[in-house]
Amino acid sequence: MCGIVGYIGPKQASTFLIEGLSKLEYRGYDSAGIAVYDGTQVHVEKSVGRLANLEKKLDNEQLIGNLGIGHTRWATHGRPSDVNSHPHTDCTGDFVVVHNGIIENYMHLKEKLIAKGHVFTSETDTEVVAHLVEEHYKGDFEAAVKKVLSEIEGSYALVFMTKHEPDKIICTKQDNPLVIGLGEGENFIASDIPAIINRTRKTYILSDGELAVVTRDSVWVMNRQGVPITKKVFEVNWDAEAAEKGGYEHFMIKEIYEQPKAIRETMSSRLAKDDSHIILDELKWTKHEVAAIKKVVIVACGTAYHAGIVGKYYIESLARIPVEVDVASEFRYRSPLVDENTLAIVVSQSGETLDTLAALKEAKRLGAKTLAITNVVGSSISREADQVIYTWAGPEIAVASTKAYTTQLVSMAMLAIYIAGLRENISAERSRELISGLRNLPAQLHEILEDVESIKTFAQQYGFNEDVFFIGRSLDYAVALEGALKLKEISYIHAEAYAAGELKHGTLALIIEGVPVIALATQHDVYDKTLSNIKEVKARDAVVIGIAQQGDDQIKKYVDHAIFIPQADKFLAPILAVIPLQLLAYYAAITRGCDVDKPRNLAKSVTVE
Repeated sequence: MCGIVGYIGPKQASTFLIEGLSKLEYRGYDSAGIAVYDGTQVHVEKSVGRLANLEKKLDNEQLIGNLGIGHTRWATHGRPSDVNSHPHTDCTGDFVVVHNGIIENYMHLKEKLIAKGHVFTSETDTEVVAHLVEEHYKGDFEAAVKKVLSEIEGSYALVFMTKHEPDKIICTKQDNPLVIGLGEGENFIASDIPAIINRTRKTYILSDGELAVVTRDSVWVMNRQGVPITKKVFEVNWDAEAAEKGGYEHFMIKEIYEQPKAIRETMSSRLAKDDSHIILDELKWTKHEVAAIKKVVIVACGTAYHAGIVGKYYIESLARIPVEVDVASEFRYRSPLVDENTLAIVVSQSGETLDTLAALKEAKRLGAKTLAITNVVGSSISREADQVIYTWAGPEIAVASTKAYTTQLVSMAMLAIYIAGLRENISAERSRELISGLRNLPAQLHEILEDVESIKTFAQQYGFNEDVFFIGRSLDYAVALEGALKLKEISYIHAEAYAAGELKHGTLALIIEGVPVIALATQHDVYDKTLSNIKEVKARDAVVIGIAQQGDDQIKKYVDHAIFIPQADKFLAPILAVIPLQLLAYYAAITRGCDVDKPRNLAKSVTVE
């Protein structure tokens, strides 16, 4: 997820571009850049790091002109650097583009362009788009852009400008947001409303497949075939702070609702089009290399550790390799049994978690092959690991992790299917079932998020309890651990998760009349056992909220309230089942008046031991 801005009008473009990017820095902050046309040529200035670094450069070299585009980056292809920062240009520097999203077929297109003599300077997928415009430009900018759109595959918001037709900016979108702000004798473009809210309240919200030609005095919207589209003006009535959160009250709830998109992005280009196999070209493992792995250790902290527990189930069940999961802060102090036949997987949203980084270095010292699963390109962990799988969730602002967790689960599932395929431990039919299930996840998540009223009600009803218990078996227990963590970290309710089969071994002593117990029952192979455990807590007069799959009429007989998730394969159910738990935690915190995005005593990235 990146921030995009554009300006055309009578004023200095750079003023708005920097102002707009400052409002969008929450969308990406590993680099920033702007391009401005001065009446003769396009000048580009960009810098790695926060926007302030770019502003320092511009203090020494102002870009003068009334036409410009800008970008603040969250890297997906290519490490954060000046050269990988947007905007990107073609060979001549005459065509400029900024991009939010992923071009799935960029490598194929890049190879074709290189064969035609194009010279690339960055590692990004976006630069391909600029060169494609150059390749197709025959005196008609709009026609060239349409030709480019017919060739690229993936998700994107794209904004184009060129010195050859400096009276316009062209923009389009597919799966990523793009807004046009309507001014008087000037118009604005942005990936999100906060960038333009101080300049205009009148906007066009572009839909997928729409293309807009923006001039000083007009905005022409059409489809890819050039058929005009009549847009209704959307009048923004949010204040600036609400606009930054997309109209949501907090970043956490915004990020919960971003999960369908985050998961779609993370799977982008990694699922074969016919669902036959997983594509992890970043690993390039051979069957021989995978056969040499005798053990896997997964090391992480907090929410990422809970993702690792789910990953253990995935890898052991599908790839049939023994897996240990360790808390990173303990790993290097217990003389772990790790050698050259071990794959060490470290999981970290930020890629900077100090304990996880130290565990990674210890695993490497012991000879293990190392793989990082992280959300930040160029982070310390991504640089230290032998190989990396990036979760393309975009920046996560709230301290409580939501979309980072679910994209970690998706990455774990893809990795397990990939390894199982190389080891020939999974049938083609089973692989196809799981990959098809992964492809359905964004729509299923959206279905859950469409109706949250019952969850709000439960949170309001039980939000003032001081103790809540979570129970589950198998993968449900792993999800229960994450549900309990979410509740305790933002609502400050004492919440504990237990393997449901352990109730008789001490936990039942804590179950008293009226205490809420959240029981997960999504795993069909242990369903009857879970029902027995639910009956046990009900016999002690607990209030039970059951989480089950749609079509489960039996559970209603044994719980006080039921929340249903769409039907899914047992391996994918955790990715769905955690959503109601995130929402319960969020609305419980609201009920209690807690600071949801910045819970006490906690920080987003833990970089001290």
